[in-house]
Amino acid sequence: MLPSLKSFESTVFLLAIILWILSEYVGAVIIPNLLRHGKKIRKNDRGSRLLLSLGMYISVIVAFYFAFHNIGFLPIWTFYPGIFLMILGIFIRQWSIRELGVFFSVQVGIQKGQKVVKKGPYKLVRHPSYTGLLLTLIGIGLALQSLGAVIIMVLVFSLTFGYRIHIEEKLLISKLNGEYVQYITKTKRLIPYII
Repeated sequence: MLPSLKSFESTVFLLAIILWILSEYVGAVIIPNLLRHGKKIRKNDRGSRLLLSLGMYISVIVAFYFAFHNIGFLPIWTFYPGIFLMILGIFIRQWSIRELGVFFSVQVGIQKGQKVVKKGPYKLVRHPSYTGLLLTLIGIGLALQSLGAVIIMVLVFSLTFGYRIHIEEKLLISKLNGEYVQYITKTKRLIPYII
């Protein structure tokens, strides 16, 4: 692990990363697929899933590179706020996925009977699962004690998820009629009252 981290902190960081990866595979892929019971999704992904996957992998690798080479070195005390943001982000993302239930998918698409969900974190923002992921990524950069890592993760997130949100909202506006348009007027995309 990083030279500045003690054995305990290295273990905490590793456990947080494992929790994040498991939550993505179990909470975002396996459980939603089981809940759908094989129901089809009319996909309209336009390559955004592949772009997100590549962006995530590349940004995490670059973040670790920056951290190991002390690019944008941050003080040691940023480790624990980073771990806190990682766990908070995981919680918000999984809560968001749970609230969507059968309507959640890692691919952009519409299901039969789909409706606009406005409860839980969706009262505040339209894409809270992405907000959770952004917090997790910022947390990783802080835990790695590298401003360079934070910047690269936020930059790659902004580019890849900006495209994904554009594709997703365009589809939801076209398929969910005026209900989604009304929802847009009452909520922000990622950060309540701001963005």
